[in-house]
Amino acid sequence: MTTKPPVPAENQSPYPIEEPPHDHSHDNETVAAVREIAAAKARRARSARQLGIGAAVGIGSAAIVAGLLFWRGNRKDGK
Repeated sequence: MTTKPPVPAENQSPYPIEEPPHDHSHDNETVAAVREIAAAKARRARSARQLGIGAAVGIGSAAIVAGLLFWRGNRKDGK
């Protein structure tokens, strides 16, 4: 016995109730665009060398600012 009740021919929907099976093997435009964006992002990723140079520049600039803040210059009172 089936779980569906019988439907008269005049009451049946003209549209399919279930979707046909999809073929997911081919790439559509969206998948190709996402893959292209991911590849571009991987090319732009920062390397360890760039991070090291950035850290060195940051530490150096902090040292220069600290030197300027604590520099007393030529004091007239001789201390």
